[in-house]
Amino acid sequence: MASFGDLLREERRKAGITQRELAAKAGLDFSYISKLENGRIPPPAADTVIAICEILKIQAEKLLAASGKLPAGVQSGLGTSPGAQSFLQNANKMNLTEAEWKELNSSLRRLRND
Repeated sequence: MASFGDLLREERRKAGITQRELAAKAGLDFSYISKLENGRIPPPAADTVIAICEILKIQAEKLLAASGKLPAGVQSGLGTSPGAQSFLQNANKMNLTEAEWKELNSSLRRLRND
């Protein structure tokens, strides 16, 4: 899997946005974006990743996975549910593939008819 910085650079370029433009739209310093893309600093907080993804008009999951972080709302919701904790621990023990995670996600949506 590519690093967070590599993915950020790739997605930013696909969107046709310069580092300076992204920084300005996200309310960040240009040098911060440069350091992220070059891997000189760790990925930002999940909420910042989501904001960047909204600017780039991409799904946040790819960059969130590369950052290893969860949005605050997801983390707090999962962290307080014993059922969610058990589910995640079991899924983690199974070493699911990306295809299996996607299938599980589809199954969850079917469960709720979404």
